[in-house]
Amino acid sequence: MALQDIQALGAHRCLLGESPLWHPTEQVLYAVDIPGRQVLRWRAGADAPDVWPQDAEPGCIAARASGGLLVARRDGLWTLDTTTGAQALLAGPPYDAVRLRFNDGKVDPAGRLWVGSISDAREPEAALYRFDSGAFAAQVPGLTTSNGLAWSPDGRRVHWSDTKAHRVYMADFDAATGALANPRVFAEFPPRRAAEVYGGRPDGAAMDAEGCYWAAMFEGAALVRIAPTGEIVQRLALPVTCPTMPTFGGADLRTLFITTAREKRPADELAREPLAGAVLQLRVDVPGLPATLTRA
Repeated sequence: MALQDIQALGAHRCLLGESPLWHPTEQVLYAVDIPGRQVLRWRAGADAPDVWPQDAEPGCIAARASGGLLVARRDGLWTLDTTTGAQALLAGPPYDAVRLRFNDGKVDPAGRLWVGSISDAREPEAALYRFDSGAFAAQVPGLTTSNGLAWSPDGRRVHWSDTKAHRVYMADFDAATGALANPRVFAEFPPRRAAEVYGGRPDGAAMDAEGCYWAAMFEGAALVRIAPTGEIVQRLALPVTCPTMPTFGGADLRTLFITTAREKRPADELAREPLAGAVLQLRVDVPGLPATLTRA
C-alpha cells in the first residue's frame, strides 16, 4: 500500500477526530471531534459533513436500533436524534466529570454499549464500563486511557487497550451475560524511552473478518494489523503522525476510514502533514465487521 493510495475524506479537519462509525443501515460515516465538541456525519456526495454541536466533549458514539445515536460525553450518556437534532440525557457519568471524561466505546454482539474513560491527569483512575439496564458498571478498573475496543468475529473474545501503558488486552467474552474472563495481555509496544525509533502507542481499533485487530498507533504514523495470536502481520504507514481510530465501511466493508488528530501538534509537523485532522480513507483486501446497533 503506497501513501498516494490514502486520500482525505473532503477538506474538513478535526482537532481530535475519534470514534468513526459506519452506520450499518444508513450507509454513512459518523465521527466525533472531541475538543471541537462536535458529532459529524459524512454523506455521499456532500462537500462537508453535517455537524451537531455538543455542550461537552463527546468521546464516542453508537448507532441505536431505535434510530439516531448515543453520544458518550464528559457529562453523561446522551441520545441524539439525527433527524431533528434533539438531544436528551440518558444517564449521568459514573465518575467525577471534573477529572475524567468518556473516551472510546463500542457495542458488543448482544447490543450492550461499552465505554471507557480517560483521566485528564493521565492517572490510573479510569475504567472500562458496561452500560446495561440503564446503568453503568465498571468491568475493568485501573486504566489511564481506555481505548481500542473490538470483538472477535465469533464474539467470544474482546480486546481493549490502555494507551498510556502501550498495551492491548484480551479477555474471553460471554455474550449472554456480558461477563469478561481470563484477561491477559494481547500485544505490547515499547514506550518512547525504551524504543530506538518510537513506533507510537495503541489508540482506537477495529476488527476485520479474519479476526485481525487493526490498531491506530498514535504518534507512530501507522496502523498495525495484529493476528489472533498477537503477532503483528502488517504495518501500514500513514501520512500523519497521529492516527486515532480506524473503522471499516462502504457497501462491502472494504473501505478503511481513519480519524486523525492535529490538536497540540508542533507547527513544523502540521506544515509537513496537511492531512492531520482529516478522515483518511483507503481500500483494503479483507473486509471488516459491521457495527452492531445498540438496544439502549
